[in-house]
Amino acid sequence: MIHIRFISATDTYRIRQQILRPTQSIEECQYEGDLAQSSFHIGAFDEDVLISIASYYQEALKDLNGNLPYRLRGMATLPDYRGKGVGKELIAYSEDVLKGKGCEMWWCNARISAGPYYEKLGLTQLGEVFEIEPIGPHVIMYKQM
Repeated sequence: MIHIRFISATDTYRIRQQILRPTQSIEECQYEGDLAQSSFHIGAFDEDVLISIASYYQEALKDLNGNLPYRLRGMATLPDYRGKGVGKELIAYSEDVLKGKGCEMWWCNARISAGPYYEKLGLTQLGEVFEIEPIGPHVIMYKQM
């Protein structure tokens, strides 16, 4: 059975590196704002094994309106658990947390390959494709709540 709960920023680093930044060091997987008071990190567990992560940072984005906007960064699920609804559960849990804080909109820089996934979760693309070096092409996606 999958359990979802708050985790520390440090707990996210191994999966960030393994899935999102395999050519970078653990130190490069530490994001600015990880330890900010307003930031939070969510993890999904299969028994005691961390299998999926998401980090949220209070951050506005030009051209998007909404009270207390948050940015999602570093969402990743281990390959053996993809396609089983774990990420969807993680986002649903996160959205409950965000609503409880008074957040009306959240956004992310989504990899092109993840765009259809985020669309299924109710996000909308804003603007054109852009490059994040050394990771690859992305689009901004957002969701009003």
